[in-house]
Amino acid sequence: MPTLNLSTNVPVDAVVAADILKDCSKAVARIIGKPESYVMVSINGSVPMSFAASEEPAAYGELVSIGGIGPGVNGKLSAAVAEVLETKLSVSRSRFYIKFDDVQRSNFGFNGSTF
Repeated sequence: MPTLNLSTNVPVDAVVAADILKDCSKAVARIIGKPESYVMVSINGSVPMSFAASEEPAAYGELVSIGGIGPGVNGKLSAAVAEVLETKLSVSRSRFYIKFDDVQRSNFGFNGSTF
């Protein structure tokens, strides 16, 4: 159930969005060690956003997971997602924040219930 939500002030067309979704999904599954069939990724482009008092390309992400994240993994996830955003959208690694949230099973719903 790892879920990665990304927002950026860069316009994202359908082709680029599909590439970002695919690349991020594979990276999250590989790094966290969970099946890709459990991974959800979303991207929202053209979001009004300022970073360091500038509207140059920037992005923000949140990754929520039941386990699989922590000090030994978060840096790898941050680097992998930053690489995708830099390659596909020209968002510099220095203009990207990502928040990690390790949630309890009872606090995440799926299929009309909780995990």
